[in-house]
Amino acid sequence: METSKKHQKPSETPEAVFIEIVFPQQTNHHGTLFGGEALALMDKAAFVAATRYARRTMVTRSSKEIEFRVPVKQGQLVELRARVVETGGTSVRVDVDMYREELLSGERMLATSGSFVFVALDEDGKPAPVPSLKKVR
Repeated sequence: METSKKHQKPSETPEAVFIEIVFPQQTNHHGTLFGGEALALMDKAAFVAATRYARRTMVTRSSKEIEFRVPVKQGQLVELRARVVETGGTSVRVDVDMYREELLSGERMLATSGSFVFVALDEDGKPAPVPSLKKVR
């Protein structure tokens, strides 16, 4: 078994970008993106950014400061931009902005934003150190 620690080198770009279209099964009775779906998409984007940065197994510890600014309608695109903004000893904080886009006109607007904290785990499921963000900037 190889023992190299590839996960120790952080990603040079601690960011992830996702684009999705909102389908009917993702909407609520108002025809807009259900809040739980928005949170799931944001958590997924944040997870990818955190994992790409730390190159370790990451688990969500918390989400906070979630602000739903404008609704996202069925058929609109959502673009999620997740970026690592802070690191602690074993944790990574990722800010996520979700933009809505009208597919035909290209009109864009910030729809939702929030912050997610992830904890790195080692092979035994114990908290593990993450590289300092300052080292890669």
